[in-house]
Amino acid sequence: MHPRDLSLEQLAKVGFLARHRHHNFIDGRASPAASGLFTPVVDPATELVVAEASDSDERDVELAVASARRTFEDSAWSAMLPAERERLLYRLSQLIDEHADELSALETLQSGKLQAIARMIDVGSGAAFVRYMAGWATKLEGQTLDPSIPGPPGTHYIIYTRREAVGVVAAVVPWNFPLAIALWKVAPALAAGCTVVLKPSEETPLTALRLAELVMQAGFPAGVLNVVCGRGHTAGAALTRHPDVNKISFTGSTAVGKQIGHAAVENMARMTLELGGKSPMIVLADADPAKAALGAAMGIFFNQGQVCTAGSRLYVHRSIFDQVLRGLAEAAQSLKIGSGFDAASQLGPLASKRHFERVLGFIAEARAEGARVVTGGERALAGGYFVQPTVLTDVHAGMRIVREEVFGPVIVVIPFDDVDEAVRLANDNPMGLAASIWSNDLSAVHRLIPRLKAGTVWVNTHNMLDNGLPLGGYKQSGYGRDLGRAAVESFTELKSVCMAV
Repeated sequence: MHPRDLSLEQLAKVGFLARHRHHNFIDGRASPAASGLFTPVVDPATELVVAEASDSDERDVELAVASARRTFEDSAWSAMLPAERERLLYRLSQLIDEHADELSALETLQSGKLQAIARMIDVGSGAAFVRYMAGWATKLEGQTLDPSIPGPPGTHYIIYTRREAVGVVAAVVPWNFPLAIALWKVAPALAAGCTVVLKPSEETPLTALRLAELVMQAGFPAGVLNVVCGRGHTAGAALTRHPDVNKISFTGSTAVGKQIGHAAVENMARMTLELGGKSPMIVLADADPAKAALGAAMGIFFNQGQVCTAGSRLYVHRSIFDQVLRGLAEAAQSLKIGSGFDAASQLGPLASKRHFERVLGFIAEARAEGARVVTGGERALAGGYFVQPTVLTDVHAGMRIVREEVFGPVIVVIPFDDVDEAVRLANDNPMGLAASIWSNDLSAVHRLIPRLKAGTVWVNTHNMLDNGLPLGGYKQSGYGRDLGRAAVESFTELKSVCMAV
């Protein structure tokens, strides 16, 4: 079927889209934006407007933060037993699973991603993460310590620490994994006893709004999760600078993350910033060239390269460089490009016209600077925001294509002669989110891992996450960690108690 027909078929199936216009979700119900304005939600595969969502400003943010504050202070939430929060989160995970078809269709319509990926990652892994965080609600703990306080004579002390919910959380999420990353922030915040104001990307607000409805269906109090739709420079900026926000959790670009960091410091709000990446993949001389090429293809072309940890820089030992480059190009050329609703598609469109033009601009600039296009480099289909999977070589470290995050299906391939050179090239970047090593030499791998300035290092794989494994970056790739114990503890304050007895 034509991509347009596939999208229209899904539009007719998804009951949530029977309402073309969608309001914010504040204090447990739909809340029209004060401006009365809306932004379009565009299907990237067909360029059809599939819905509209509120275009909010500081007036709507004020309502949402006030609702979150009231609910946080209300005894129905603040005094709720951890086991009850656990039960509610587990019920939410069940509802996400039960609505997998609907949620994955919404993800594909608003972001263009393959529906199979949406089901597996945004819905399936998202629900699993909520279950994982449900367990943490009953496992947050402090410590008792043996005091060494010297006096006054005859006085004894009991000292201990306790973890308490940080308060109202501003969660600002991107458009590449809208539901999954929203859950990365919402689930640990709720497990810790916080309340949340969620600001999705204006391009992908639909699953956030549907999630808010499911939160209410699960039995959470109204105001625990509020959703404010709108643009980053209006609604997002108003939320992150709001003085009654205690914690900001943001995933997005380094440039915006720095602005949010400044806003957080003004109010001394706690923050977690998961920012841009330009992740290197290093293929040592002993690696199997065919396996490394396929691994590199997965590392960069998964979700059209719209992944913070995408392996966009491939460094290959010169002795196997030609074999790996050829295998990578063949893998790129074999990918079937099409609608995310077509089960045969392996590469979907980029998420928006703006981003589509940005990625093609990166390729054109690299070409003008002398990069050789091994394969790809052009628009893939006549309609929609499809870009061919692109492999570039004959590049150098000073090029923008090598230094900056493209966030598309574009990879640069560069040879090296020894491990020291590979480390130097891999670390020669302001970002440090992730990296991968491809080798069967266990000794070489263990020596190399500590030398890479990256928050995550994979070996003979790339882009693989576990709910218990923290994710975050070195250098300008961010501050703090999502996932794992580190995530839920980041939504708490650590209080010290000293009692004379």
